[in-house]
Amino acid sequence: MPVSELATRLLGSREQGGLRRAIGSLLALINRASGRHRYDHQRFEYVHGSPFMILPSVFNPRVLRTGEFFAEVIAQHRLGEGGRVLDMGTGSGVCAVFAARRARHVVAVDINSAAVKCAALNADLNQLTHRIECRHGNLFEAVGDEKFDVVFFNPPFLQGAPENDRDCAWRSLDVASRFAAGLGERLTARGRVYLLLSTFGDACTVFVEELERRGYRMSVLAVRRYINERVTILEVCRPQAEQNS
Repeated sequence: MPVSELATRLLGSREQGGLRRAIGSLLALINRASGRHRYDHQRFEYVHGSPFMILPSVFNPRVLRTGEFFAEVIAQHRLGEGGRVLDMGTGSGVCAVFAARRARHVVAVDINSAAVKCAALNADLNQLTHRIECRHGNLFEAVGDEKFDVVFFNPPFLQGAPENDRDCAWRSLDVASRFAAGLGERLTARGRVYLLLSTFGDACTVFVEELERRGYRMSVLAVRRYINERVTILEVCRPQAEQNS
């Protein structure tokens, strides 16, 4: 199925030259040789000076880069300041922690129960338990009819059935469509979504297409280019007619 023009314009092309593919493969081999691929063992990390304990089966924000990048952008742009924030697929809680330093309240949700425990642990490590509430659930089922000023989501990049709890961070059959369908009921009138997507994986363009189909407006907030992928954080706003009503 052809990728929409908007998805290509916002995210960039997934096509890579031969040299980039070769360098990406070499880096993967180096990471495996150094043990960095074993990210589902318990580890202690610092992300921009803040401490994080990463439990087994939980997405590591440093080893896999995108969580660390998302946290940097949240801090730089003061995203969620003064508002109610939903951190969807919270993982280690890295986005929740950086948002909670300025937000009024953060709800951190994950389908992986180990991630919920990990996020609560890191809220405590960073002395933010009074502002971060961790919940177990699949997408919006854990928040009922609550509304949020800001939603963060670093979603699975691959389409397919996850093999285990850890794989839920990477793979899903229908997260893009369910996320887009349920989003409107959970955003305040002027709410914003910050969605991290990549040229790696086949699910990222589907998020753009599902949101575009429902009239959401999208723009690029931040981009980070790595040797083997381009990572983009999109700012997503309600359809204009809904925002003005």
